[in-house]
Amino acid sequence: MAHHHSAHSGTFRSSAGFILAAVGSAVGMGNIWLFPYRVGQYGGGAFLIPYFIFVALFSYAGLSGEFALGRLTGTGTMGSFDYALKARGRRGGKIIGIMPLLGVLGIAIGYSVVVGWVLRYIAGSVTGSVLAGDSAAFFDTLAVDFGSVPWHLIAVALTVLILVLGVSAGIEKISKFMMPAFFVLFLVIAVRVAFLPGAVDGYLYLLKPDWTYLLDPETWIMAMGQAFFSLSINGAGMLIYGSYMKKSEDIIHHSVVTALLDTLAALLAGFAIIPAVFAFGIEPASGPSLMFVTLPKVFQLMPGGQLFALLFFVSVFFAGITSLMNMLEACGAALESNLKLPRWLSTTIVGVVVFGVSVFLESLSGMGSWLDLITIYVAPFGAVLGAVFIYWVLGLDPIKKELMLGRDKPIGKAFDFIAKYVYVILSGAVVIFGIIYGGIG
Repeated sequence: MAHHHSAHSGTFRSSAGFILAAVGSAVGMGNIWLFPYRVGQYGGGAFLIPYFIFVALFSYAGLSGEFALGRLTGTGTMGSFDYALKARGRRGGKIIGIMPLLGVLGIAIGYSVVVGWVLRYIAGSVTGSVLAGDSAAFFDTLAVDFGSVPWHLIAVALTVLILVLGVSAGIEKISKFMMPAFFVLFLVIAVRVAFLPGAVDGYLYLLKPDWTYLLDPETWIMAMGQAFFSLSINGAGMLIYGSYMKKSEDIIHHSVVTALLDTLAALLAGFAIIPAVFAFGIEPASGPSLMFVTLPKVFQLMPGGQLFALLFFVSVFFAGITSLMNMLEACGAALESNLKLPRWLSTTIVGVVVFGVSVFLESLSGMGSWLDLITIYVAPFGAVLGAVFIYWVLGLDPIKKELMLGRDKPIGKAFDFIAKYVYVILSGAVVIFGIIYGGIG
């Protein structure tokens, strides 16, 4: 099988570049507006135990599997699924491979709206308008039909522009700047928040374990969903980044580091946001309202609030745009390799589609119901297909051979069982529980 697409898209030049791009893809709104809330909702520190277990399992078998399949085939989802089926003497992998891409495209459509809002908030933090009046009213005038068209357009256009620059000059360079900046800015905010009177209640809310929650299956289900979606295992995005990875890189190591940094980002967000909210006696919310309504209230009350609002929204923008880059890249690369289009054109087409649909979803209810639809009914199926194709259709041997490249330590027998059974079954469970609970990630 020819590694056709690596030839013109390039590869990640360094391990750090690859890891930071993968972390950029994984760290997104879920780390910021869902994770801290979920922790408080499901037993504080107790929730972290199942969460860490699932992150470890999903990164060990899931992330590494997607990276390995991508690197093995040198192509994205459609080509990889095709490769796996052809190994079994069957055809039609490309058609099946469209499903994960539709999930990723769907998420990108909803996500681009949010990144547009974040841009508007950056501008509002610079001028001070975000902190001037009622934060709910500010958000309500923005999150309406056609309420943020120019900002939204800038978000999509900027993402396309970065991707057109290529893998190493675009994705890698930007990720190497934005992700460290994200961590530094969030750390600055977390340290500042620690000195607010009353912040202690926030730490207690986050960390004080209520062990009884571990006896409730729902805690485990929510931890599983949060871990799964947080790592952005979707059968497409991480696969395409894997296809740009050098053969000398140690995939399992990179998967573990990606998961650690993603988890660190979620914890940092929790330590920055929840204590700040508690310091001013405001109820923590989840979803967009936490970021766009609750936190501006906090910044209004905080000394130097305007500066911290700016730092916060800039760091959220970095998290958002690096995730959007990955989603658009997965779809653009599919067009590029299957229709033999130049990179700039395939990326632009995806950008036009994303903006063309999402421009009608700029209201909070429109964006919310769209993302619910995609994250409950479309995207999880793509992830399950990925799991099944990697470990059942293609099978363990070629994947383990790929995982052994760049490694001196052998991969134990435990991996076989975790990958083939535990991971595949759990990814199926994410679909089932997602439908039952109306979303778990």
